[in-house]
Amino acid sequence: MPDGNEQITVKVVANMSEVDADGWDACAGGRNPFVSHAFLNALEESGSVTARTGWQPQHLVVEDENGDVAACAPLYLKSHSYGEYVFDWGWADAWERAGGSYYPKLQSAVPFTPATGPRLLIREGAPDKLHDILLSAMVQLARQHEVSSLHVTFPPKEQWDRMGAAGFLKRTGKQFHWENRGYESFDDFLGRLASRKRKAIRKERREVEDQGVKLRALGGGEITPGHWDAFYHFYIDTIDRKWGRPYLNREFFAILGETLSELAVMVVGEEDGDLICGALNLKGEDTLYGRNWGCSKDVKFLHFEACYYQAIDYAIKHGLRWVEAGAQGPHKIQRGYLPREIYSAHYIDDPRFASAVKDFVEREAREVEYEIAGLMQYSPYRSTEND
Repeated sequence: MPDGNEQITVKVVANMSEVDADGWDACAGGRNPFVSHAFLNALEESGSVTARTGWQPQHLVVEDENGDVAACAPLYLKSHSYGEYVFDWGWADAWERAGGSYYPKLQSAVPFTPATGPRLLIREGAPDKLHDILLSAMVQLARQHEVSSLHVTFPPKEQWDRMGAAGFLKRTGKQFHWENRGYESFDDFLGRLASRKRKAIRKERREVEDQGVKLRALGGGEITPGHWDAFYHFYIDTIDRKWGRPYLNREFFAILGETLSELAVMVVGEEDGDLICGALNLKGEDTLYGRNWGCSKDVKFLHFEACYYQAIDYAIKHGLRWVEAGAQGPHKIQRGYLPREIYSAHYIDDPRFASAVKDFVEREAREVEYEIAGLMQYSPYRSTEND
């Protein structure tokens, strides 16, 4: 594809293993672990993400005239809406009732990962117009596949705004994130809370300790194959009890432990020397991302301790600004995690369907804004902390 005086090529790649890892990561930038070549390749190599599981890779790779990767985007042809965390079941139902086929659809995302991160990956120093080239290539690929729609989920706001300017419909949602406001310790964080909330958190942590559970955060080489085995058992057991479906297999965690061990933070809980729970986090440049959790024993407040408080403690000790503890959960507010807007963008060629979705997302955006404002009234922080 010509671009001024420079010749570039846009490719569709059906497997991450076919993409030069260093080239991909040079575009990903290293700030967010989920868009790294290692993470995305682990999903595919393990068989967790394949056409058979409903995630057919269709990654876009832009090469410059020297054949080097200048830009790229994770992209999948999807036969369902599972594992996305931005729900479009109502859209699918409306499309099907109108006589159309909503699936397959095209999705730019990190599978099974409700974490904000770049979707348009551009090598540092590359022309800014590569953002628009990637978006144009996404739309062209959607038309080539004759899909109902194209979706980009959990992009950062600046990319979301660019997508809106390119004709995508802009949708908002909310998550609950914890922000490190220069705390020197967990007690310093507690000191910024209203007295009642501070006492409640101390009581929850004390009850876990009184039940004989000891927790610690393991990183890098501290996480052994035995820890991964135990964690996978907890992960499966918790999903089974929730009547859910495991998206990730044991092989994925094995590959993750081999290729991204330096970014993995696993909080484990022990009782009488036996592991009874685990919470897996990945560490970005300034954010700790809570991903998966599981336990083999019902211990009151253990989930809050392992997933929320231990993550806060780790972030403070390691100078991280944010903790993103996953999707949903208004119960996180009283534990210091406040609501923030999250974003998705959607391209629909059919004008009638696009008009209906546009009306929906505009009304939904007003509701999200109203909900966030209302939820902030329940902030546990002292009033001066919110100024």
